[in-house]
Amino acid sequence: MTEMQHIVLARRPDGAPVAEDFRLETAPLPVPGEGEVLVKLSHFSLDPYMRGRMDDAKSYAAPVPLNGTMEAGGVGEVIASNHAGFAPGDIAFGMFGWASHGCLPGKELRRLDPAHGPVTAALGVLGMPGLTGWAGLTEYGRPQKGETLVVAAATGPVGSMVGQLAKAAGLRVIGIAGSADKCRMAVETFGFDACLDHRAYADAKTLRAALAEACPEGIDVYFENVAGKVLEAVIPLMNTGGRIPLCGMIAWYNAGALGANQQGVMDQLPKLWRSILVKRLHVHGFIITDHFHRYSDFLKEVGPMVARGDIRFVEDIAEGLENAPAAFMAMLNGGNTGKQIVAL
Repeated sequence: MTEMQHIVLARRPDGAPVAEDFRLETAPLPVPGEGEVLVKLSHFSLDPYMRGRMDDAKSYAAPVPLNGTMEAGGVGEVIASNHAGFAPGDIAFGMFGWASHGCLPGKELRRLDPAHGPVTAALGVLGMPGLTGWAGLTEYGRPQKGETLVVAAATGPVGSMVGQLAKAAGLRVIGIAGSADKCRMAVETFGFDACLDHRAYADAKTLRAALAEACPEGIDVYFENVAGKVLEAVIPLMNTGGRIPLCGMIAWYNAGALGANQQGVMDQLPKLWRSILVKRLHVHGFIITDHFHRYSDFLKEVGPMVARGDIRFVEDIAEGLENAPAAFMAMLNGGNTGKQIVAL
């Protein structure tokens, strides 16, 4: 084999991404240099943060350059290695991108043990999304038994991790999801106490009324990963001293500039700022790369819970590199169920 395929950013989106923003290309197969490892991918991850990388906007990470490979974490088999820590046949995780193959320094890779579960778990429940839910909840949510927690995107890899950990800690857990089927999954598969379909409510006011019924004692922890209508519904129901770990705002990403172009958002800022003040809310934005040093602690705590079935997970797998753009665009509109992965 002398060639590989990858998907590049053909142009920057104007609003929601469309198929023409991506391009499938063929390139020569990389040859690993000193200390490098060549991997044939079996799966890679699709995540909401990738939409932000498509914009040429200042952020915590550089945008994907035009004609550059779309960014993603992936897993696959080592087929050539110039690094002592990896040998052909090993299974490795790394930031290979939307590609059939990847070549990276061995120091940037993590070797996986298939005996610990499906390799795809490294992309979801035991990977970056699971770590995001665990680190944000434990460090900034500070859950206490008997409290009420609300999390949106409840059946996604972050939301389902947050909800299940909170239930294990003795909290009342209310999910918000994008369909009746997803709400059933939140309750029946992930053990939430209740779940609301945000698409069933015309606006934040009606969603808030339903949420108030589901949270009769108010909300102590809101794990924020969507913003938009859900955020507007939640804020007035927060209890004094409530905590809001903030890791994403997917509802605004397609506005461009990482949500900065969203019309009407700034108009709501005084009301939001006042709520934070008078309710003494603890709002803490966090980027998961700042918490990678805790990954071994996360695996030590959560790995056995996954192995026992105490933490459950669902994967939504699209087949074929060429179908990654369609799966990604659908995911941004809630079209996935569980962790979105592409199989090669």
